[in-house]
Amino acid sequence: MNTTPRRALVPVGLRRPGRWAVLPAAVLAGAALGGGYGALKTPQYAATSYVIVVPAEKSDPAAALGFAQAYGRVATDIAVTGDAQVWAGVSADTLRRNVQAATSPDAPMISITAQAGQPAKAVSMADGVARALILNSTHVAGSTGVKVVQFSRATRPTAPVSPSAPISALVGGCAGGLLGGLALLVRPKRPATRGEARHSRGTAPTAPVRAGSVPASVPAPAAAAHQPEAV
Repeated sequence: MNTTPRRALVPVGLRRPGRWAVLPAAVLAGAALGGGYGALKTPQYAATSYVIVVPAEKSDPAAALGFAQAYGRVATDIAVTGDAQVWAGVSADTLRRNVQAATSPDAPMISITAQAGQPAKAVSMADGVARALILNSTHVAGSTGVKVVQFSRATRPTAPVSPSAPISALVGGCAGGLLGGLALLVRPKRPATRGEARHSRGTAPTAPVRAGSVPASVPAPAAAAHQPEAV
């Protein structure tokens, strides 16, 4: 009768629930941190003002598109050196960090987007930078042949653009689950215990020996040589 114990069908790693508890703990920790960050952070509002570059009299209309690209690249610099700080009521560093200008590849239009913790402040920042561009283009219109005009003033935002607390919690939970999974993958394996090593070590079964049979490892005795009888 074979008395070798059966091996466990469940892998050794799954028989240790403490190892896999890291994953749900990481998800909960990430969700808590993300939700707390979204709840405590000041919501940000965005407002966008649009200006357009138009050619002056007797100038090439195609030049307006090129000057629009140029004004879009230096919009924040012109706003800082101009009066945009006074009109917006913020510092030059705030304008550089929270104002972005974007241009269109097929139209001489520039969009100026400003972000602030208050809707009215975002509107004043966007319109202040647009006004600075208009004033600067008027001063150099004689040499450039183009000028910037107001196309659409910024409207007061009604909802923040920053993520809310539930969305932040969801993003934090996903990030925590990813980090927890990576930690499980790179975590070194623990050495097997004495009992697990004894069960995992396989022993080859031995065939039962029948009565009267000779084991294969014992060689059979050699036949005695025939010797003639003495006379």
